[in-house]
Amino acid sequence: MLEDPGEATVVGYLRDLDATGRWGVDDELGTLNHITPSVRLAALRHVLDGVVIGLARAVVAEPGAEDVIDPPVLAAVATEPQTMTAPIVTTVSDRISLPGHGVTITHLDALGHFRVDGQAYGADRAVGVDAIRDGILTRGVLVDVAAQRGVSHLVAGDAIRPVELERWEADHGVQLGAGDALLLRTGWATRRATLGPYPGRKPRPGLHASTLPWLHERRIALVVADAAHDAVPSGYTRVPMPIHTIGIAAMGLCLVDNADLDGLAEAMAARGRWTCALVVAPLRLVGASGSPVTPLAML
Repeated sequence: MLEDPGEATVVGYLRDLDATGRWGVDDELGTLNHITPSVRLAALRHVLDGVVIGLARAVVAEPGAEDVIDPPVLAAVATEPQTMTAPIVTTVSDRISLPGHGVTITHLDALGHFRVDGQAYGADRAVGVDAIRDGILTRGVLVDVAAQRGVSHLVAGDAIRPVELERWEADHGVQLGAGDALLLRTGWATRRATLGPYPGRKPRPGLHASTLPWLHERRIALVVADAAHDAVPSGYTRVPMPIHTIGIAAMGLCLVDNADLDGLAEAMAARGRWTCALVVAPLRLVGASGSPVTPLAML
């Protein structure tokens, strides 16, 4: 097994993997630039059954849950007559408040979400999630690390390295390439559903820092994970969350945190195929650092 990169090497990824200027000085899409029209058209060829599976976790109010710092609020507003001339027809409205981030809401991180020394991806300005106003359509490739390890879920701090991603590819006859979405299942959503909130908000399984050059070389467009991407604790002090920090601020990597990939993994295993068309459409929140999303996998 290859030795993990040291602290200096990982910090150096901020320079070595920096995509500033790669897609022009005014770029706001980062790795989503890998999704070309031909990539989108090719993704649709992976829709064979017409089955659609939502990959978002349920949004529920959980006041007091240890891993929830900003509980969602969904409140019905009093009904009112639809018109003054038809008072028997009433409408119901809602007041909705959702956190843009955290470890329980399925959300997409904007490229302005992380900065290093005050510098956001590509420029001094912080790119908001509204830059992805046209949404995302590409091929999704499931890598079910929990199934590969023969466990229901990984544990906090479990790190996934390139060799494990490549072992899944070899064993399942798939290969991730330019413009793809890596759908990374650790079983973390399963763990929370069965055992409840993890004691502490930060610890979780996820990608090791050594996967950053791998993602860069493969030209992966986005990663959709059922945890929040970084293995925490990561073992690095200057960049304790290297996937988020280096991925977003240097590489312009698109991340969707806290998906629910359990249903998709079951459906794909039943079919014996591991690719799908993936659609992600964030809300057009001008200047926001993230948006709740419901990724859709089409089989």
